Amino acid sequence: MTTIHKVAWVGLGKLGLPMAARIAAAGHEVHGFDLSAERMALAEQAGITPHADLASAIDGCSLVLVSIPDDRALLGLCLEAGDLIGKMAPGTTLIETSTVSIEASAQVARAAEARGIAYLRSPVSGNPVAAEAGTLSAMVSGPREALDDAVAVMQSFTKAQYWLGEEEQGRYAKLAINLMIAVSAGMLGESLTLARKGNIGWDDMLELVADSAVGSPMVQYKVPPLSQRDFTSTFSAAQMAKDLDLILGCAHVAGVPVPLAAQMREAYTSLIGTGYGEDDYIATVHHTERLAGLPAIEPAADARRG
Repeated sequence: MTTIHKVAWVGLGKLGLPMAARIAAAGHEVHGFDLSAERMALAEQAGITPHADLASAIDGCSLVLVSIPDDRALLGLCLEAGDLIGKMAPGTTLIETSTVSIEASAQVARAAEARGIAYLRSPVSGNPVAAEAGTLSAMVSGPREALDDAVAVMQSFTKAQYWLGEEEQGRYAKLAINLMIAVSAGMLGESLTLARKGNIGWDDMLELVADSAVGSPMVQYKVPPLSQRDFTSTFSAAQMAKDLDLILGCAHVAGVPVPLAAQMREAYTSLIGTGYGEDDYIATVHHTERLAGLPAIEPAADARRG
């Protein structure tokens, strides 16, 4: 028999809301809090009980899950004005799903330990579409027994939960994966631009790439929108730039040379500076084409094209 959990979800954004909605759809009691009235209204429509303040949202919840945009939001929520750690009861579990720095996460870990709260770093890999489908992957570190207790809830919005260790391994894993995604986006931009210069048909080259040795799930996922020249964001260039800042900071502290990450950060700086920061991170394609002097491919009426 499945245990029904009473959980709180804090941060009901593009990823947080569909994840929380899937927990509610699985039959768990979900309480939600977000600063946006619009997101709270959407949460209520999804079967989540909305709360006007953080303390009431987490009251009596054994699990508190968080999805926020960056370090500043994490520290503000958990340690500063929000005082989430101080409001949580000892013996409960905090599951933090965002992409943040090792340093910020470690600050939260120290405060959680002092309060007697189990802290699971659980960044997820995927986009809002995957969140809605429940096909995210979670890279988890923290107390193994806390993951065992929370796994029924996590299975409702992730397809896999990889436990990687007791400390910040989950954060390192997420940054390592995002480094590979960023470099792959740059690789696609250069490769597809070179192919266009060689007069290879756009869809012919996309089909070839998808069927080649480099046709990873990420590449194959991007082939349909690239075929349509649709750069509508599932994860924006500006968001990738933020993650690359985290990657560079982490690598510098760890003593790891990451020249490809540094080069990709400059590419995204250029994209943002030319007004394409809200395009999808795969906009490296049309950016490289412009640098190579190629004309834009004519857009369809229903797609954002380059």
